Amino acid sequence: MTRDEINSLCTTHPGATAADPTTELDSWKVGGKMFVCFGDRIDGFCTKTDSVETAQMLIDAGVATKAPYFHKSWVLLGFDAAPDDAAHRIATSYDIIFKALPKKTREAIAAGMP
Repeated sequence: MTRDEINSLCTTHPGATAADPTTELDSWKVGGKMFVCFGDRIDGFCTKTDSVETAQMLIDAGVATKAPYFHKSWVLLGFDAAPDDAAHRIATSYDIIFKALPKKTREAIAAGMP
């Protein structure tokens, strides 16, 4: 996977916006909350899982590694991740973050409003 391919996957999600890496963490957000993050010293991208246990299972299975500097519920996938795995992790991370947004924000995003 390339950075452009990861970006393309992120853009498919309603309300997803790229953060400006000159002023913020290099990431993708929904409702102002990060669901994918890149780093200048990591070869991959970080996504949120639903729990510390899920993150550990992905790490134990060799699908991901610990995401540096993030809570234990986040994992790091390399750019060498299988495209299906990358798409699934991005979609799952987006869903987790989206569902945690206030109802009014979720409704605005669903209606296509910024």
